[in-house]
Amino acid sequence: MTSDGQPPTTTGGRLPVASAAAVRAAAVRLVRADARAFACLLVLNTAAAGAGLLAPWLLGRVVDTVVAGGGTAGVDRLAAAIAGCALAQTLLTRYARLVGHRFGERTSARIRERFVTRALALPVSAVERAGTGDLAARGTSDVPAVSGVLRDIAPDVLIAALQAAFVVVAVVLLSPPLGALGLVCLLGVPLAARWYLRRAPAAYLAQGETHSALAETIAATAAGARTVEALGLRERRAAATEAVAAEWRRTRERTLLLRSVLFPAVDVSYVLPVVAVLLAGGALVRHGSVTLGAVVACALYLRQLSAPLDAILQRLESLQGARASFARVEGLAAAPSAPPPGGPVPDGDRIEVSGVRHGYGDGPDVLHGVRLSVRPGERLALVGPSGAGKSTLGRLLVGADRPREGTVTVGGVPVADLDPERLRRHVVLVSQEHHVFADSVRDNLLLAEEDASDAELLAALDAVGADWVAELPDGLGTRLGAGGLAVDGAAAQQLALARVVLADPHTVVLDEATALLDPLSARHTERALAAVLRGRAVVAIAHRLHTAHDADRVAVLDDGRITELGTHDALVAAGGPYAALWRTWHGADSTAALPHAAAPPPRRSPSGNNGPARSGDAPDGVTPGTAD
Repeated sequence: MTSDGQPPTTTGGRLPVASAAAVRAAAVRLVRADARAFACLLVLNTAAAGAGLLAPWLLGRVVDTVVAGGGTAGVDRLAAAIAGCALAQTLLTRYARLVGHRFGERTSARIRERFVTRALALPVSAVERAGTGDLAARGTSDVPAVSGVLRDIAPDVLIAALQAAFVVVAVVLLSPPLGALGLVCLLGVPLAARWYLRRAPAAYLAQGETHSALAETIAATAAGARTVEALGLRERRAAATEAVAAEWRRTRERTLLLRSVLFPAVDVSYVLPVVAVLLAGGALVRHGSVTLGAVVACALYLRQLSAPLDAILQRLESLQGARASFARVEGLAAAPSAPPPGGPVPDGDRIEVSGVRHGYGDGPDVLHGVRLSVRPGERLALVGPSGAGKSTLGRLLVGADRPREGTVTVGGVPVADLDPERLRRHVVLVSQEHHVFADSVRDNLLLAEEDASDAELLAALDAVGADWVAELPDGLGTRLGAGGLAVDGAAAQQLALARVVLADPHTVVLDEATALLDPLSARHTERALAAVLRGRAVVAIAHRLHTAHDADRVAVLDDGRITELGTHDALVAAGGPYAALWRTWHGADSTAALPHAAAPPPRRSPSGNNGPARSGDAPDGVTPGTAD
């Protein structure tokens, strides 16, 4: 928990992991989505496995022909048939792999698209509680792992499984006694595999979890490198990273131990059936129970069985890893999601906070029975000491979190029940951090209003004083961010404010939007803010009291409760907690308050003809749910 009651962003509960039943159901849905290709894959692999079965049987016929004193013509015909079977198996396997890879690529694309859709539908609060490293690890490690298995490993395993099944059937049909003996000697393979499979899923899930934790710890340390250096926290962060890395190494060693037991046991199990069949077969040949060709064919079949079983077992690690990865990818389906499009329509712009109690996770309440009204067009300042709950209340106002008790409504509708597109038309948060995507200026702005014309984009930029865009070589088409033009904090904030103009909300929540800027940039940004805020309701989370000087009303929070509410002058005259806080700041520049503008920017109704925004287009700092 931060000093202002915010949830931690580098710790907390991970995103859900799907159950085994949910993973199986998801796999069935993927197969049904491309059922024709999957059926073709099964037919081709079955034909290839059948062609491969004929060669050992034909070789046994060759042996019997030679033993019976048959001529070379018969042997030549059998040899030609063996070559034909080998060619047919090669061609069928080649096309089976081609169909399998295409099936895997299409299925992989569906998994990726579904993952992105679900990730973009996650509420910001869910991502914050889980930590960005968890979601990033699922997208960058788990999704590729599942995709690689579907594309490269699954076709091989399917072919091997069919070959193994056909070989077992062929051995039993050729000589039931020898087949039964060989299968009994092969029991070591399923026993070793069962021992492995009982332990592998949990081990690989634990390995995936520790990988996420390691990624989260490294990402948090890198992001806060300046803070770590300034506060002398290098040893502490190094110790935390080493502890997580040690746990990750322990889980890796656990999976390695499982493999080191499985593979030697399987290798021994391959030799026993062949030896047993040759010994028993010799005795049966002497008694005339079977022919020498049948013994040879059975031994070849059992020796041939090692190849498909090896193909399956060698890929068992990848399959188990992919199963764990698929469970983590599918786990997003069980995560909370933003409200779907549609739903209730607010009747008016008034925001009401009624009896709200709220905390984070299983922690204590940060807010206690808060009641507050935000009137259309007014400027309301939230002030109080650190940890009073100001930012927490701001998050509730923009629908980033749902209160534990009580309601936060806009126009009579709970804010948290509004879908992101509709919510963005009513209330947005402008914080200290603003993200510029590695894309053109135009696409950075279209996130807020997908159907906006270039003229509307330029008008929004002009409203916030972003005249530097006109000087760019390609204008709105100029690429920003990585691989393009680097923008400073002031320019990034202007782009964020231009998004606010395009989204056209009736209420803007400010969380010290200029606190991190230098004085010159702050003055430019305050003028831009004035253009954006004119005519809108403003809720200013004031970590510095001079922000409250020109507000219409000031709400004082202390220990999660509103202790005072009124105008600045009235609260100062009352001599209460606000007056004490103001005296502490009396020497500050009290004129740097909520900026005013000479004229309001173009204003559109929230219910006007606004095109839908892209799914998940929540840019940091300018959209509902962005945390300070």
